[in-house]
Amino acid sequence: MRAEPSVLHLDLDAFFAAVEQRDKPSLRGKPVVVGGIGPRGVVATCSYEARAFGIGSAMPSAQARALCPNAAFLGGRFDAYRAVSEIVMGLLRELSPAIEPLSLDEAFADLALTDSGWPSDRVREVAAKLKADVHAGTGLTASVGAGSTKLIAKIASDLQKPDGLVIIEPGTELALLHPMPVTKLWSVGPATAERLRRTGVHTVADLAAVDEAELVGLLGQSHGRLLARLSHGEDDRPVSPNRESKSVSVEDTFERDVVERAVLTDICDRMSTTVSKRLRAASLSGRTITVKIRRHDFQSHTRSSTLPGPTDDARTISTTARRLLGEIDTTDGIRLLGVGVSGLVDWAQEDLFAEDPDEAEPEPEPEPAEPAVRRWFPGQDVHHAEHGDGWVQGSGVGRVTVRFETRYTPPGRIRTFAIDDPDLAERPAVLPPPAPEGAG
Repeated sequence: MRAEPSVLHLDLDAFFAAVEQRDKPSLRGKPVVVGGIGPRGVVATCSYEARAFGIGSAMPSAQARALCPNAAFLGGRFDAYRAVSEIVMGLLRELSPAIEPLSLDEAFADLALTDSGWPSDRVREVAAKLKADVHAGTGLTASVGAGSTKLIAKIASDLQKPDGLVIIEPGTELALLHPMPVTKLWSVGPATAERLRRTGVHTVADLAAVDEAELVGLLGQSHGRLLARLSHGEDDRPVSPNRESKSVSVEDTFERDVVERAVLTDICDRMSTTVSKRLRAASLSGRTITVKIRRHDFQSHTRSSTLPGPTDDARTISTTARRLLGEIDTTDGIRLLGVGVSGLVDWAQEDLFAEDPDEAEPEPEPEPAEPAVRRWFPGQDVHHAEHGDGWVQGSGVGRVTVRFETRYTPPGRIRTFAIDDPDLAERPAVLPPPAPEGAG
């Protein structure tokens, strides 16, 4: 354990929902839920106003609607989230070469790799500037924690959410940890918590009082020894920067460990669809499909399958990802799930594997196709030739309702159009700031 609180953890507050509230002025201060909007959808995250109604991540969207029917239920806009994440990760890399992203909105930084001497007052000054820079660059708030280990820094960042800043002095770790419920340790999922409860272990102090051999007998060699160490504040894991991989992927960290297989399957399907859209947007396809999970004890595992040929098809990716997920034991809970495609080729390369036109059987003449029905989802960014930029508030029965406002405007007016209005079109999720008055 370090003698200085030089491990830093940053977590953007209610990330997806906060981006939506930033970009949609009429939703600021109101309950917002982001995630799957269909009948089998699940909540990715929600605003603090929605959490007051009992809504949480990985909850079925139907349940969330029952708890707060007046909330704004929006589909995800990953281009907007990724743009914010790139800004924040760039700010962290200015502090240290060792940055370990856990997801788009969360990362560790090892300050000790820059220079020596990180007393608490210096760490606090750097963390406060980081928070200010994040807000200036993105319009969002972040909670930051720092301590002598990754475990302590992660717990510290959660203590004063939202917009918190907590530094845990080395030497005071056990005073912080021991009164906490044992579920505060990231190595304790629902099933493990229940096993411990049956033996009378409720707090981290209770856990620390249990002999390591007893924990090994109860939980197994690896998990038992890990919990014994963590209960005494011992965590020697380094901050490990993720190397960029040649793949297209999406992953999410859940606010609580998810055990329910049906929920995980729905999330897996949604991620597969997102990966497919990103592949097509980049004119790419890939042969290897990978599912990544992080368990309740923060151990990461992957399962991969290589297809006979490259694909960008959402159904193919989803079917394979479901099978890979089924090979993983999730009974103790999963805190992170990801789906990715690697072994990438562009579409021109893929055409090299197509049949020779002279040898292929002629295809029948296609029947005239029905005109494609334009689909709009709540939260989608749009532009109207007459009314300007806005977002879809809802659609159905051949109509689409749009609120015309952006991050840079006051709350806007609502107008309704035919679903196939030629003046209405999708637009990029990230808008440039308006030019200063008098510029140009």
